[in-house]
Amino acid sequence: MRLKIFVYVLLTGLMLPYQGEAGEGMWSPVQLHKVIEQMHSMGLEIDKEDIYSAGEESINNAVVRIGGCTGVVVSGQGLVLTNHHCAYRFIQSISTTSMDYLSSGFWAETKEEEIPGTGLTATFLVRMENVTDRVLKHVDDHMEEDERRDTIRRVSAEIEREATEGTRYEASVDSYYYGNEFYLSVYDKYDDVRLVGAPPSSVGRFGRDEDNWMWPRHTGDFTFFRIYADGNNEPAAYDSSNVPYEPFVHIPLSKNHAEVGDFTMVYGYPGSTEFYITSDGIRITRQISNPHKIGLRGARLDAMETEMKKCEKVAIQYAAKFSDISNAWKRWQGENAGIDRFNVIERKKEIEGKFNEWAVEKPEREEIYSGLMDEFKELYSQIEHYTLPYEYMREGIFAVEVLSFAAHFADMVELYESGKGGSLIKYFAEGMIGVAEDFFEDYHMPVDRKVFTEMVGMYMDNVDREFHPGFFEYIEKDFDGDIDQYAEYLFENSIFVNEDKLLDMLEEFTDSSAARISEDPFMGIVLESADIYGSVFISYRELNRKTDRLYRLYMEGLRKMHDDVNFPPDANRTLRISYGKVKGYNPRDAVYYDYYTTLSGVMEKYRRGNDHYHVPSKLKELYEGEEYGSYSFDGEMRVCFIASNHTTGGSSGSPVFNARGHLVGLNFDRVWEGTMSDIMFDPAMSRNISVDVNYIMFITDIFAGAGHLLDEMTIVD
Repeated sequence: MRLKIFVYVLLTGLMLPYQGEAGEGMWSPVQLHKVIEQMHSMGLEIDKEDIYSAGEESINNAVVRIGGCTGVVVSGQGLVLTNHHCAYRFIQSISTTSMDYLSSGFWAETKEEEIPGTGLTATFLVRMENVTDRVLKHVDDHMEEDERRDTIRRVSAEIEREATEGTRYEASVDSYYYGNEFYLSVYDKYDDVRLVGAPPSSVGRFGRDEDNWMWPRHTGDFTFFRIYADGNNEPAAYDSSNVPYEPFVHIPLSKNHAEVGDFTMVYGYPGSTEFYITSDGIRITRQISNPHKIGLRGARLDAMETEMKKCEKVAIQYAAKFSDISNAWKRWQGENAGIDRFNVIERKKEIEGKFNEWAVEKPEREEIYSGLMDEFKELYSQIEHYTLPYEYMREGIFAVEVLSFAAHFADMVELYESGKGGSLIKYFAEGMIGVAEDFFEDYHMPVDRKVFTEMVGMYMDNVDREFHPGFFEYIEKDFDGDIDQYAEYLFENSIFVNEDKLLDMLEEFTDSSAARISEDPFMGIVLESADIYGSVFISYRELNRKTDRLYRLYMEGLRKMHDDVNFPPDANRTLRISYGKVKGYNPRDAVYYDYYTTLSGVMEKYRRGNDHYHVPSKLKELYEGEEYGSYSFDGEMRVCFIASNHTTGGSSGSPVFNARGHLVGLNFDRVWEGTMSDIMFDPAMSRNISVDVNYIMFITDIFAGAGHLLDEMTIVD
């Protein structure tokens, strides 16, 4: 057995699912049969049907997709737990300088005080089904890729229609293993979701961006929402007469703290991974894409932070934006470090070399798989040519807020200049009033002006002139290359940064208004940049689409090459299960990180005097008086813990279950050293970070005085 494990790891770089300490991969509920034996060997005490069983009560019925994150139903009255950072943008949107819920927190004492979450939905998986045979029987190996793609799209749409006909449900057929398998997911979506309780950011985002992706962590990253339904317990748009949703299942909270070696299961909606990307793809990510994106986002963060420190209003306006930008900025740095540390590119080359050897061992393999790696190399060399202009447009030019805002008016300009506008343009203008109001609500021109100057300068310095938009030449000729002077001219003369003038124009729209927008200097930049970006995007997308066939064959070949191995599918925003054990790790020589943190660590960080480590006065008092209620363990108030579950972006808010299916934590992050697990799982470093459910109960009950919420829940020892 040890020899088998060693050989497989050497050839594929993937850890086998029966190694005992960590289960690689994120498995769909209908793939549980592939890994349930290993899960039981690691300590799981419940049956597969207790986790997922279509049409029957199971944990699956309590797991919910909420916004771009996951949540879990924890009461019979539709109460949902998810991460504070998942609710952060919504909380920021309802905050003002006079009522700043980010700073003070929010706790509804009655259901009438709960705040409707405009735009928030809660989606449950009703069932999943493997529909591979039905989809693939309509395609063959002789089809061109476009024909294959269109056929799959058509058949998938028909399967989705049949699955939802006569119901209120939604459905999606999703590709697994690069188009080698397909799974149908049927969903039930609730539209009335209301904010119930959220700790202040000094708890919910303790450590803020300083601690993001890091361990040790001391963040109480949780928020409560409630799902509402109509009188028949069915989905309904917000209405004051709606009542709390009565779930089929709600999850008990465990007062037993997670201990080292305990089995853990994460159940949620992870975003996307690239477990099977080739060495050439990783090289572009590591050496080209990530370094430049890190630089671009770093410049934006510096510009924001400078202005946020000057003004409380700006700090609120840009809080969520700063957090969003910082999140990937820091992750990419950790990903690069992990790629280097784990020697991922060389490991992938070894895999590819062994694949080439296997491909030519038999004539029937050689016909299909020989030369695949050479085709990959050629395609990636072409993709590389477009990578920088693609990234600098997305992360640079159109990261300037006023440019992304002005781009909303491009269709209006096209209508006006074609002479086909008339009443249609006026109707368009009326629709843009709300867009403009939303934009200016969280916009501060000095931030954007600094960002513009930085982004344009970095684009000029790093992207080939072949991909320079026309306004670069204007800067050189009319402003002697001085981007600052050009920015001053733009921001003084554009209507897109003047809230009053723009809104007045949209409300009293005329032909001259359309002309003014068409001639705006920022609109010129948008259109010139869009010409470049459109061309780059088409080439970049088409080249990446050409890799679809190669990856489909490569994935097919790898699975045949090791037909006794369960290969985990890449995450693709569908419901997944991952499993592991509570354990610490060694991030570097002579350093060991324990598996949990405590409130003492919160105070240690607070005493550093760093703004990121603010602690509410009441929390200090509770700590000093050791007033932890019944939620402490051996006199300590535990805050967070880590385990070896395989997670990724989108796993935020996912419930963490113990061996009996009880809630022990809420997943919210990964450790920095393991962020490259989207590409290759390192069992020594890949750790997910969760807030301890006992800390959630302590903050809710003892700190916030919202014990009435715990009264709704089922709490077990």
